[in-house]
Amino acid sequence: MSFLTNSLAAGFVAASLASSPAMAAKSHPLTGEPLAGDQTFTYRLLDEHSSLDPQIVEDVSGADIVRDLFEGLMNQDSDGRLIPGVATRFETNESKNVYTFYLRDNAKWSDGKPVTASDFVYAWRRLADPKTASPYSWFAELMSIEGVGPVLAGEAAPDTLGVAAVDDLTFEVRLSASLPYFALMTTHGSTFPSPRWAIEKHGDKWTKPGNIVSNGAYVLTEHIPQERSVRERNSRYWNNDATIINKVVSLVINDENTALTRYLAGELDRTEIPAGQYPRLAAKYPDQASSFPRLCSYYYTFNVSDSGPAAFKDIRVRQALSYAIDRDVITDKILQGGQFAAYTFTPGTTANFDIPVVAYAGMSQSSRDAKAVELMTEAGYGADNPLSFNMIYNTSDAHKKIAIAMAQMWKQKLGVKVEMANMEWKTFLEVRGRQDFDLARGAWCGDYNEASTFLDLVTSASGYNDGKFSNAEVDALMASAKTMADPSANYTRVEQIMADEMPIVPIYHYTSVYMLNSALKNWPVKNVEQNWYSRDLYKVAK
Repeated sequence: MSFLTNSLAAGFVAASLASSPAMAAKSHPLTGEPLAGDQTFTYRLLDEHSSLDPQIVEDVSGADIVRDLFEGLMNQDSDGRLIPGVATRFETNESKNVYTFYLRDNAKWSDGKPVTASDFVYAWRRLADPKTASPYSWFAELMSIEGVGPVLAGEAAPDTLGVAAVDDLTFEVRLSASLPYFALMTTHGSTFPSPRWAIEKHGDKWTKPGNIVSNGAYVLTEHIPQERSVRERNSRYWNNDATIINKVVSLVINDENTALTRYLAGELDRTEIPAGQYPRLAAKYPDQASSFPRLCSYYYTFNVSDSGPAAFKDIRVRQALSYAIDRDVITDKILQGGQFAAYTFTPGTTANFDIPVVAYAGMSQSSRDAKAVELMTEAGYGADNPLSFNMIYNTSDAHKKIAIAMAQMWKQKLGVKVEMANMEWKTFLEVRGRQDFDLARGAWCGDYNEASTFLDLVTSASGYNDGKFSNAEVDALMASAKTMADPSANYTRVEQIMADEMPIVPIYHYTSVYMLNSALKNWPVKNVEQNWYSRDLYKVAK
């Protein structure tokens, strides 16, 4: 189904695009590069996105689409620095517990209505409202919004949340704690405005083409589940005249090698490089193969909840399984894309974070292996009583290779028996979310560039603490970190606790390993968060 369902609407958009200075120009207005005639950006997705509702979406690929369809208070530039979005500026008090955002007067929704402070009030209350059942409702608590705890618990009405529309163009947020990095958090999709009238009219179908109303640089014009989605220029976007990419097409292609074949055939402008193929492709296509650090961690999480296996309640077992994984084999032999072996959850690329010293990181692999055997023996497992469990991951050739390698390491070194299961993305999220697993793959990309975006996940209250690990000291350290001028010592201690208790197994820190069409320009390779916006991209003539 297309949003532009009649010829009149289609003609209006076509006329708007034709009149755009950026479209009319034959060269880039800033760089002078000659522009390609076809400004369509097509890229591959591994899985169908979880949602296009800003307060519901929970996956990276969905968040990428949401950033095109909607715009929050602040955006990021290609280096990851804050720049204006709907808000042209913000102010905070000396205590940094009241933030005031001043909205631009020319921001409009795709149906022509003005974007106002009330749209943000509605969205933020909706995020915290238990009736919304947002997977990201806990993010509202991370933001320390005044009154958020009782709202999340259903003990107070959403309208008691510390957000207010002072007037149509002034949005005020009151916090329960000093939060110097608060503005950074407003680039996250869960904080984007939502159109109350469209949601009330269409219910959970409001994000379908033809129903959706958005305020970003693009509108959704087509969506075929598990196949493709298309977004096209929003003529009412306040900065539409500066946009060059006219259409963005995302194609769901589950197999990485199939995606690479289609990229080399010219069907895609961007795709992930399959595990192990970066060196070959970089040598053959040096202007297209790219690898750069990303603010993401790849890990496995133990189910230590009541439904988890008894063996995983034993710290020695968790440590042994982690120690026995040779991470260098995974990064250097399987992936080969410049990834970094991980012994902490937080990546070293995180702003103002120095990777702390944890004991097992400094051991040789042979020493880790010997310690793993010792720990498993102490825990009562061995040849006469082998440990067995299941591990789950979402369907991907790379995830499968890593899971097989881990299982083989455990079998050879510790005699462990592992049953592996791959699942389609949405099924995987549901199974992991209800703790119906023993060991589950996890990956986390920072919602903002500060260590708490990772370490808050292992607090007892986190919505993404899928293994249900709970440690009172961790909770206290992370709570106090929010009001500290320099919380680095708290973060170091939390990482040391995690290394001791091993609720998760850090495997590696990501790099983005892509094939990028050499005609596609301005990909934000220096932004470790990889918050990219199609409106900033353009294609040059070859």
